Amino acid sequence: MPLALLALAIGAFGIGTTEFVIMGLLPQIAGDYGVSIPSAGLLVTGYALGVVVGAPLMTALGTKTSRRTMLMLLMGLFTVGNLLSAVAPSFTVMLAGRIVASLAHGAFFGIGAVVAADLVTPDKKAGAIATMFTGLTVANIVGVPLGTFIGQAVGWRATFAAVAALGIVGLLGIAKLVPALPRSQGAHLRRELAAFRNTQVVLAMAMTVLGFGGVFAAITYIAPMMTHVAGYSDGAVTWLLVLFGIGMFLGNLLGGRFADRKLMPMLYSALGGLAVVLALFTFTAHSKVLAAATILLVGALGFATVPPLQKRVLDQAHGAPTLASAVNIGAFNLGNALSAWLGGMVISAGLGYTAPNWVGAALAAAALALALWSAALERSARRPEPADAEATRVAVCH
Repeated sequence: MPLALLALAIGAFGIGTTEFVIMGLLPQIAGDYGVSIPSAGLLVTGYALGVVVGAPLMTALGTKTSRRTMLMLLMGLFTVGNLLSAVAPSFTVMLAGRIVASLAHGAFFGIGAVVAADLVTPDKKAGAIATMFTGLTVANIVGVPLGTFIGQAVGWRATFAAVAALGIVGLLGIAKLVPALPRSQGAHLRRELAAFRNTQVVLAMAMTVLGFGGVFAAITYIAPMMTHVAGYSDGAVTWLLVLFGIGMFLGNLLGGRFADRKLMPMLYSALGGLAVVLALFTFTAHSKVLAAATILLVGALGFATVPPLQKRVLDQAHGAPTLASAVNIGAFNLGNALSAWLGGMVISAGLGYTAPNWVGAALAAAALALALWSAALERSARRPEPADAEATRVAVCH
């Protein structure tokens, strides 16, 4: 494994920690600022929307900069945002800090995915992307539970200060280990934008929005769901997040392994399974044991879609993958924002803390439908036109 992949994983660890640790701290943050749980969910929605905006914006600004330099700048911006969150005197400032940090997220993973894929042979690209995303999944096994524990024991501000320190470590790791790769030849914004004329690129991004949105519909409100419905204590949420992180880690590895072999079948299995499991979560949430098992499965099935979807975008974007890759990371977070908002709406409507699971199941099912449609369009495009088939037959006969 190239050491540069380790550096990318370190940066992903820091970003993953700040993205997901908010789930376990929502009740504490809501209480300190005197806002409701659904209102505190805006910290998830705001972060996600910041990723959506920041992914194309930061990537476009970096088209004339070497990829290593851009990755370092992004980690610096991420660190500043988390420091602002740590000292925020009001909920509005806290939200602003989350948005500042999120602006670096999409471009970091988008550029990082391109760098990771370029470091290995073509038959190992999805595996290399999965290695980078391992930092994100390990964050959910180590960083998020530890951050949740610190937040509950010392205060959530200490958690975000620690995340800022992680950002500094990530920046130094990139400076030391990532080679000084020049920007790709012909990396111009107009050429990068041309990739979005490809229907398959757009469909892959739509699958990303809906599929990962299904995961976040349930996980955004995991703390109140598990404490009010399953009967877990506040402290147990930390260990439930560890289970979710383990599921993400396993799903990411499986997705990376099979995406290089059977990409679309991998997507069918993961999205279909995710839709079923999320629907069942409405019922399993009432049992401590079944709820824990379901959380593990949601993490595994949700993250099994990440390497294949990212690889599909890179493959379909052809010679201009950087912006498309970053925008697809934004698509993951657009799904997060959409589902967090919808989940908050159904809770506010009085449907209970398990209602977001039905939202997630519907989103995952819609993503599966798009995957099937995408594959059908691809098969149709490969089928020879009648005139071409006749020409082929005549040529063979002669």
